[in-house]
Amino acid sequence: MAWLVALGALLCMLRVGFGTLDSEGFLIPAPHNCPYKCVCAADLLSCAGLGLQDVPAALPAAAADLDLSHNALQRLRPGWLAPLSRLRALRLGHNELDMLGRGVFTNASGLRLLDLSSNALKALGRHDLDGLGALEMLFLFNNRLAHFDEHAFRGLGALSRLYLGCNELASFSFDHLHGLGATHLRTLDLSSNRLGRIPIPDLAALPAFLKNGLYLHNNPLPCDCRLYHLLQRWHQRGLTAVSDFAHEYMCLAFKVPTSRVRFFEHSRIFENCSAALAWGLERPEEQLHVQVGRSLRLHCNTSAPALRIAWVSPQHELLVAPGSRNGSIAVLADGSLAIGNVQPWHEGVFVCLATGPRLHHNQTHEYNVSVHFPHPEPEAFNTGFTTLLGCAVGLVLVLLYLFAPPCPGCRHCYHRTCCCCCRRWPRTPSPLQELSAHSSVLSTTPPDAPSRKASVHKHVVFLEPGRRSLNGRVQLAIAEDFDLYNPMGLRFKTGSESASSTGSEGLVMT
Repeated sequence: MAWLVALGALLCMLRVGFGTLDSEGFLIPAPHNCPYKCVCAADLLSCAGLGLQDVPAALPAAAADLDLSHNALQRLRPGWLAPLSRLRALRLGHNELDMLGRGVFTNASGLRLLDLSSNALKALGRHDLDGLGALEMLFLFNNRLAHFDEHAFRGLGALSRLYLGCNELASFSFDHLHGLGATHLRTLDLSSNRLGRIPIPDLAALPAFLKNGLYLHNNPLPCDCRLYHLLQRWHQRGLTAVSDFAHEYMCLAFKVPTSRVRFFEHSRIFENCSAALAWGLERPEEQLHVQVGRSLRLHCNTSAPALRIAWVSPQHELLVAPGSRNGSIAVLADGSLAIGNVQPWHEGVFVCLATGPRLHHNQTHEYNVSVHFPHPEPEAFNTGFTTLLGCAVGLVLVLLYLFAPPCPGCRHCYHRTCCCCCRRWPRTPSPLQELSAHSSVLSTTPPDAPSRKASVHKHVVFLEPGRRSLNGRVQLAIAEDFDLYNPMGLRFKTGSESASSTGSEGLVMT
């Protein structure tokens, strides 16, 4: 009976959470103040899926990650996180929270992650998120949020990811982001809401790194020409938020839900839109080309003096003085950015963020840096050598022309001045020369006449078919002193009127 009593006592201890059994059956003491039915492991505390309607009263101070998701929590009392000074992550998703209230997160100054998704929240007040100055990720998707206070996110200066998708938001202030600083913000999810009014100039003025993480798909956006050209430009630049969900960007053509059309698939609606309407919305990136190994310096040009200047690298690293983590990029005292030895990983968009009392909180200046490798330099062109060579070649040609003139050809070898040694073959007169000879014989003008100008004498032209293998074609021969100024004197004669000594019949023109 004694062992039955001991076993009962052991089971009772396990039930109230005093410890667990290891693989060998030995009792392991439970962490101090571990709530009933919760799991405590080192700095992790999980009370998920227990149907809790209230937060457990006693929570271990060593907890750094608290999971209260998938319960039935409806309220959070002020100051309930006071014992958890080490808390870094708080998961409250899938509960029934419909409001937060002031002072709920007052003692959570070290919290980095807060999950309030899948609840019943309808609004966020000005002080609902007070005390979360170190918060980096805030999940508020899948609620019923329809209204934000103008400064609901004020004080969340370290926030980098804000998820507001699947709510009932009809408007959002892109001008000041409801008090949220844009220095660290990289993701702003506003998808699947009811956004129908968007201030396009404020949207275009957002920093480039925030545009890359601004999700606006599945909203009843207006079919506005400026908005179309702006989103089209983001899509062409390959911004992730637009290119990854291009199929889900829609707009209302006639302001009724049934007139939804897809932005990038029904471009005929925007055929009459002029691209000039979108000019000036976005400040163009300054394009810079730099060679690997060279130095580069970028200045943050602002419209007014800035109190604080920070840079964002292409790898989305926030750069403040003295510079990047690897030391390759330096931020100087005047706010300019300097790279002493440019490398391929420095390629991309550098964004300057300037803050000051007379500056807009998100005033930026962007540089698109392209890095290329040096091209091999061609060999130096020696102009002196080529000039000397040209002179020598020219001198040789002149000497050849003076002392060794070119041979005029074998047809002129019978001249005494010919320098070529050619064979003296008997010359055969051409048919044209023969006809010319015939015409000169029959001409009434003596061959030795002093003048060879046009005259009134008859000139004979022979047309002789079938001679010298002409295959029946007619060959024309004209006398040298033919009167070109009186072509109307030509007439055709029959063969009987010809004075040809050959006796062949043909046509004769005189």
